[in-house]
Amino acid sequence: MRSHRHLDQVGPLTSIPFPRVFLAAALVVTAGAQDTDPLAARSMGAANAPVTVYEMADFQCPACRMFTVTVLPTLEREFVQTGKVRWVFINLPLTSIHPNAVAAAEVAMCAARQGHFWRMHDALYQEQDSWATLADPTPALIAIAQRAGADRAKLRACLTDGNARKAVEADAQRALRSGAHATPSFYIEGGLLEGAPSTPDPMRHVLDSIYAVRTSQTSSTPK
Repeated sequence: MRSHRHLDQVGPLTSIPFPRVFLAAALVVTAGAQDTDPLAARSMGAANAPVTVYEMADFQCPACRMFTVTVLPTLEREFVQTGKVRWVFINLPLTSIHPNAVAAAEVAMCAARQGHFWRMHDALYQEQDSWATLADPTPALIAIAQRAGADRAKLRACLTDGNARKAVEADAQRALRSGAHATPSFYIEGGLLEGAPSTPDPMRHVLDSIYAVRTSQTSSTPK
């Protein structure tokens, strides 16, 4: 049984700056597992991966874009595709400084219903400059989602029913309960990392450390 602590199970956490990677072992949690995960549509990696990362981000955030374009591909290749990490995206739109972030998150959630979340995720960051300053970004966002493979009629129906906005609001509440107040932030097995590294190395060291501890615990658990 997995022993990850789910993001819904936590209260405020202590923030851990990236340079203090020697504290990675303190991130390990022994709380009970959740057998089901409602976030599967925006997760990548094996469901039974030893480590789960919840990335709390804002689609209009420049730092989130930088992380997605320059760092995440390496982490995906080294940790997600190798079965070490499951990566889950959590919406944390910072509406006071990013007025179009909620609209982008809603369309991304609607694309997720059609199985196109990660293509939409990548496209939103790659094309951020084209929609971030629009007075009404929805038509541009829908066009991006269509290019990512989503059906236009289904997107519009999804946006109309209001459930996507509720999902975004629920995500934001999850993130705030974890102690996140900036984007991107990363909740990893009971610990919170705030801010995006500009290279893969800081996150790589953290994930390697946590993975080593978690797999050591698993191998030492009596059968």
